Amino acid sequence: MNASHADKLAELRTILDASDNIVFFGGAGVSTESNIPDFRSAGGLFSERVGKRELSPEEILSHTFFMQHTEEFYDFYKNKMIYKDAKPNPAHLALARLEQAGKLKAVITQNIDGLHQQAGSREVLELHGSVHRNYCMSCGQFFPLDAVLESAGVPKCSRCGGIVKPDVVLYEESLDTGVLEKARRYIEQADVLIVAGTSLRVYPAAGLIRFFRGRHLVLINKSPTPYDHAASLVIHDSIGKTLKACLT
Repeated sequence: MNASHADKLAELRTILDASDNIVFFGGAGVSTESNIPDFRSAGGLFSERVGKRELSPEEILSHTFFMQHTEEFYDFYKNKMIYKDAKPNPAHLALARLEQAGKLKAVITQNIDGLHQQAGSREVLELHGSVHRNYCMSCGQFFPLDAVLESAGVPKCSRCGGIVKPDVVLYEESLDTGVLEKARRYIEQADVLIVAGTSLRVYPAAGLIRFFRGRHLVLINKSPTPYDHAASLVIHDSIGKTLKACLT
């Protein structure tokens, strides 16, 4: 007989209470609860076509497009990828509480919005970078998000005049091997792995799950994933509502 939703919440609460070696792996679904649109759902960003040339967001957010059409890239990036007023939601806040309690060892995220840090999480591994870090491609000078948003057109370095690039992983670019390796180690050593808000179809990030050897793989997602069959607990519901209910 299938467990009820209340039974699943009770089981998750028991799992969290019993462990002090939890790792969280999150995708776009964590941020959608802060009203940041995701990419791959039916109404997500990648279902759109943009501009006169009918380019997809995937094409615009590529390394090639950034290098060849930098102004168009930034027009899209500033309008579609930046949500400066977004605030941490109950999922971000619950994870910060778990870390402060000594239970959660790391947050591994595919998101680039910095909301985990804003909520108070300290050990955050950003697989795809962050909109809050921007660097001159010529001299390496750092620029905060406001410098990008306040620039007219392409942001330029105030020191050398070079083009400023967001520290986000574009299509055709590789993930940072140091961050990937650190994420792998956390997952390998975890007793509990909570995977939430991700389709687990985007590689290489999704491939990290195979390194988990712990006791409880928990999946929280509104739709099924390819790993549901391998999980010890699957909850198809809001991440924030689920985690908040387990910490009250």
